[in-house]
Amino acid sequence: MQPALRRPGSRTLRIATGTALALALGFGLDLQIPVIPPVFTVFLLAGQNRPLTLKAGVALAMVVALTTGSGLLLVPLLRHYALAGVMLTALMLFLAFRYGLRGGNNLVATFLAAGLTMISAAGTADLQLAATVVGALAKGLLLAVLVSALVHRLFPEHAGARPPPAPRALSEERAAAVALRAALVVMPAYLLAMSDPASYMPIIMKSVSLGRQTCTTTARHAARDLIGSTLLGGLLAIAVWFALRLFVHLWMFFLWMMLVGLLAGRKLEGLSPTRYSPGFWLNSLVTMIILLGQSVQDSVAGKDVYAAFAVRMWLFLAVTLYACFMLLLFEQWRPGRDEATFDALRGS
Repeated sequence: MQPALRRPGSRTLRIATGTALALALGFGLDLQIPVIPPVFTVFLLAGQNRPLTLKAGVALAMVVALTTGSGLLLVPLLRHYALAGVMLTALMLFLAFRYGLRGGNNLVATFLAAGLTMISAAGTADLQLAATVVGALAKGLLLAVLVSALVHRLFPEHAGARPPPAPRALSEERAAAVALRAALVVMPAYLLAMSDPASYMPIIMKSVSLGRQTCTTTARHAARDLIGSTLLGGLLAIAVWFALRLFVHLWMFFLWMMLVGLLAGRKLEGLSPTRYSPGFWLNSLVTMIILLGQSVQDSVAGKDVYAAFAVRMWLFLAVTLYACFMLLLFEQWRPGRDEATFDALRGS
């Protein structure tokens, strides 16, 4: 391994290569929801500069089991006592986000929120669909962990590099307020998905990503960080879609994804100065993966790709505008507290 690959730029290479490889494997292996592996891989690689240990891998596997169990257990309640089931789901979302804000593992909180909502929403329509989502989440997480370990071997961190500092845990009061806001951001998309889980599953993934992002942005930057990153993700998805049409092949999909990963990764890791936060670039990359992946699946299924993309993009913008509204609403309710919360989460 050349010394140059051990510099901070290796983090960008890990994000780009890992995301592209997970995407190619997700589609190449014909997984039920092929966008889950690259989305989970982005979260894994962007959140740490060390590969997961065996203990951490086992812990994540236990989280998947817990998520699966909790989501499936909610299905009978949601079917027969819908109001009570929805309220319990909201409470569990609140607890998942609060766990991350109080010093817990943010990856665990994100996976728990995603699995809880996706599985329970799918189960209300069809238990077989819920089982499919369970398998997709488990396989996606396993693939993301394996890809993460591989790219860490290919592009190792500098021997003297220290792990990134953990975000400072918020106080009980602040953590509760921010977690409540994040849960309220996710709930409308969750309720929409319960009407047609197969069609609206991407909206849940987007809303969970937004809920995670609202924990680290302020009302003042809401439009720029949330709406701007969603629009940029949509533009990137359109650009890669038309680039793919020049030569349709799985490995071209890999190469285009790697190129976008390099561009976003440089911004995300601070190698290319920008006034936008890392969360902006992370959300842009995740949005692009979800939109582009769903468009590819629509094409394979013979659907009208452009009409489906337009509807999906409109829904993404709708949930993003709602997330901005919640940020502004909480800022009016708790004036001046968002800035302090944001600084604490950044560890400043």
